[in-house]
Amino acid sequence: MGRADTWSPDGHKDVARYVRALPMTLLACGAAVDYLTPAQYTGTAFYSVAPMLAALVLSMNGTMLVGLGAIAADLAIIARYRYLPTLAGMSELLSVAVVAVWINRVLHAREVRLRSARSVSATVQRAVLPEPPTRAGPLRIAARYEAADEEAGIGGDLYAVQDTPRGLRCVVGDVRGKGMEAVEAATLVLGIFRMAAGEETTLAAVAVQMHRVLCREIVRRGRLDALEWFATVVLAEFPRGSREVLLVNLGHPAPLLLTEGGVRSADPSRYAMPLGVGLDKGSVVVDRVPFPAGSTLLLCTDGVTEARDTRGSFYDPVTRLTGVGFGEPAELLGALVTDVYRHVGGPRNDDMALLAVTSDG
Repeated sequence: MGRADTWSPDGHKDVARYVRALPMTLLACGAAVDYLTPAQYTGTAFYSVAPMLAALVLSMNGTMLVGLGAIAADLAIIARYRYLPTLAGMSELLSVAVVAVWINRVLHAREVRLRSARSVSATVQRAVLPEPPTRAGPLRIAARYEAADEEAGIGGDLYAVQDTPRGLRCVVGDVRGKGMEAVEAATLVLGIFRMAAGEETTLAAVAVQMHRVLCREIVRRGRLDALEWFATVVLAEFPRGSREVLLVNLGHPAPLLLTEGGVRSADPSRYAMPLGVGLDKGSVVVDRVPFPAGSTLLLCTDGVTEARDTRGSFYDPVTRLTGVGFGEPAELLGALVTDVYRHVGGPRNDDMALLAVTSDG
């Protein structure tokens, strides 16, 4: 991060612009072949490919324009060499143009359905994972969710922030599984957290209460195999007037602490079992971690720590963040997500939920 080869959305826009220019480029190439080479050589193949490519990258009007351009170019060559136009040749080009328009309409209809699905999933995501407040007293807050499945828009990763009389309490977690069942379980865990965070006096009690309610819901909903519905989470509490953060880790990747001295993993003194799997009050350990002014606590799911590049190497946020400074937590999350995409270099297979809390300097 902060090094060469940074991803830029402008680069994607440039590529899209070049791709949209390809159909007309093919027509120009076909015309050049016909006009600059002997009569026995023909650019008909260019005229056939151009409308089909236009169907994939242009609008219906653009596709029709390219199809008519292909027919016009072929007629111009026939007129130039004074050939008699053959019915077979002209019907072939006309058929290609018609099929291209039909394909364009099919793809357009599919795109409309996808946009509708994304709109619904975005609404669900805002309801399940609302944007947290950007500030709570001396703390600045930012959260971000990146779904691996762009069409789904949301999965089983979760985050939440709750300001309580005892201080700011946060959770980041990952529910086992995928699809709508994972969304259902994540919604349940978030609801339990919001209830317990406002009622319980200690962070350990919040964890135990979340476990008990989740187990009760597993039984109530008839989920006979509890291992099919559990969640790893990290709970954090920022007590009012304190320069410490309290952490409870229930089988989740450890948070990162970013200070002027560098970046380190806030590993728990002892991991506890995940929610829904044998958790009890005696197994919950609350770690107290110094949180001086200007520090940032970064919590994330394994979509970050288990992201792999093309060689199979895992993404290491400690190494990548070392020596890189960010003034605002939102800037940190934006740069981190971009760096993970660049590290993977292709489609990801897991969601990412990230939460950053920065103490005013």
